Amino acid sequence: MAGKKDYYEVLGVNKNATDEELKKAYRKLAKKYHPDANPNNKEEAEAKFKEVNEAYETLSDPQKRRMYDQFGTADPQSGFGGAGGPFGGQGGYYSYTTSDFGDFGDLGDIFSSFFGGGFGGRSSRC
Repeated sequence: MAGKKDYYEVLGVNKNATDEELKKAYRKLAKKYHPDANPNNKEEAEAKFKEVNEAYETLSDPQKRRMYDQFGTADPQSGFGGAGGPFGGQGGYYSYTTSDFGDFGDLGDIFSSFFGGGFGGRSSRC
């Protein structure tokens, strides 16, 4: 979490906070830091407002919250803690493309070679 604050701390709740407690804390802080409510200090209020929104967006989504609790981030591209993360690949996650199988040709050809005709549209011989 280098450079990022603890989302629970940002919202002022503990790690066992319920969805209702998260929502209540978010609404209170969003109202407090909304740029329109702070005309004399819009830039600082806007930065804090964005931080509150980011924290709530992460913690209110069960899947993102689990990732955040486990890895300290809900962003899979962050590498789950740095240096390529435990999964390697690009940015800490494995990148899959169909071009990796370009030499295999059409799957219908493979099935045809094994089963003598492929699948779909043909009736079986009895």
